[in-house]
Amino acid sequence: MSAKERIQHRLARSHAPSVKNWDRQPRKDQHPGTEVFIDCGWGRLLFGQTFTDLERIATTLQEERPGKRDVALYLSDPHVVLSHAPQDLFLDPSHTFRLWFERYQHSPRRPKGFRVRLLNSREDGEAIERLYVRRHMVPPGPDFIWEHRASKILTYWVAEDEQDGGILGVVTGVDHALAFGDPENGASLWALAVDPQAPHPGIGEALVRQVIEYYQARSRAFLDLSVMHDNVQAIRLYRKLGFARIPAFALKNKNAYNEPLFIGRAPQERLNPYATIIVNEARRRGIGVEVLDAEAGYFALVLGGRRIVCRESLSELTTAVAMSRCDDKAVTHRLLRRAGLRVPEQVRVEALDQAEAFLSRFGRVVVKPARGEQGAGISVDVRDAEALQKAIQVARRFSAHVLLEEMVAGEDLRIVVIDYQVVAAAVRRPAQVIGTGQHSIRDLIQAQSRRRRAATGGESSIPLDDETARCCRQEGYELDDILPAGVALTVRKTANLHTGGTIHDVTADLHPRLAEDAIAAARALAIPVTGLDFIVPAVDGPDYAIIEANERPGLANHEPQPTAERFVDLLFPQTALRENAS
Repeated sequence: MSAKERIQHRLARSHAPSVKNWDRQPRKDQHPGTEVFIDCGWGRLLFGQTFTDLERIATTLQEERPGKRDVALYLSDPHVVLSHAPQDLFLDPSHTFRLWFERYQHSPRRPKGFRVRLLNSREDGEAIERLYVRRHMVPPGPDFIWEHRASKILTYWVAEDEQDGGILGVVTGVDHALAFGDPENGASLWALAVDPQAPHPGIGEALVRQVIEYYQARSRAFLDLSVMHDNVQAIRLYRKLGFARIPAFALKNKNAYNEPLFIGRAPQERLNPYATIIVNEARRRGIGVEVLDAEAGYFALVLGGRRIVCRESLSELTTAVAMSRCDDKAVTHRLLRRAGLRVPEQVRVEALDQAEAFLSRFGRVVVKPARGEQGAGISVDVRDAEALQKAIQVARRFSAHVLLEEMVAGEDLRIVVIDYQVVAAAVRRPAQVIGTGQHSIRDLIQAQSRRRRAATGGESSIPLDDETARCCRQEGYELDDILPAGVALTVRKTANLHTGGTIHDVTADLHPRLAEDAIAAARALAIPVTGLDFIVPAVDGPDYAIIEANERPGLANHEPQPTAERFVDLLFPQTALRENAS
């Protein structure tokens, strides 16, 4: 090897590839190994080190297809490429990390509660699509995934729940040697996604280790990956596994999906996820944002002469009268009943003997404060006089008036109605932990809460309180008991996100009667934006009972339904017209 070749080799080692999930589709007029790009379904990956003409990288990126997201990686001179199309391209704020395989330390621990395997069915592809949408990632499409299942360049792995077969995570590996004859003999990891509601720890790490060990067994030299600069949790995992940063850079197009990466600083005040999803949608449409009180979620949206103050999804378009109807659960109940809608039997607690008589009549009841939100003070499935008395005392901490309701069995269904149209429907499930045979229920709850807080921006965790202890005791356990391996324990009876519940989209399966009566309920309350809580035997059947109406429903966690988009449509209908026209 000549001195010039050795210098080029060292430079290539410092700027080597990081790739995603695709198959190579070279241009007809290119020579093998030059100007290589790979179609990934959601866009093309351009290997910058295979382009000798930097202007060609810029023009190739500008050929991006509508709705796709191209990436040019491994650019040693990104500023020069950017100079050829400064209005269309931007420097991606991601870091590239590399693991040299000789530094990798194997782990003797094996996944518990799930297994990592290769993609093997079209249903896997559809589950991967849903997972990417939930994680706000551009999906390649199930057809593309399935058509490329036998590719030698890209490989898909999934994490599968051992109990129900659900797909909990996905990752893709790319073999650089097969993709473009990489002289560095490298590989890369891309599109890692883990279900934020997955009950098991260690899914992301297990998927990354699978990719590492796969390419290590095929005698590749290293594995690269790209990660957003502020993704602290992922960077911590990669450093733990031995990855280190390398000076490799990427360029992308200024498209709608990438907009948050190049439009400038968002409001500096940190808003919660329910306000953030609305603010981001407004900024995408060019609507001005004024943060008024970040801690409480107050902000103003401004466009032209129109200014609307919001508290998350509660806006000035909701009247004080409509809000008060939802705030008092007894008023909500009466109005819905008078509108001919189905609601459970309900009474206000006047005396303990009266409450015990109601319990005796129904056998199982729900105790709730007449006013309150986010599941605070609610006890579900109360069955005896002692538990009833304690539940009433807890509810009185949140409201002077306490309600008793017959317990209706079924799934907890949230239907979001905006502008008197059903926008989303989701089944909410109570918090569960799964036993390891080694950890106490208390430890399992704390670990699950850490994962839920990380996945929801701090909004979801399981309280370690008397209600959690009661729910565990009802199933025969104390908080400090060791839960047997594989045993699933429901530790709360309410399915609220704020108490650790999970949410699962069922909009496509919703029975027409449920949609019609959700709209009727919103009209009965005269409220333009609401989240209605139904209890249903099945989401695709007509039977139901409405137990609550929320004047400030959380619009996050309803992917892929366009909740924030429809909310901003309501506030600024002129921007909705522009969106549709484009």
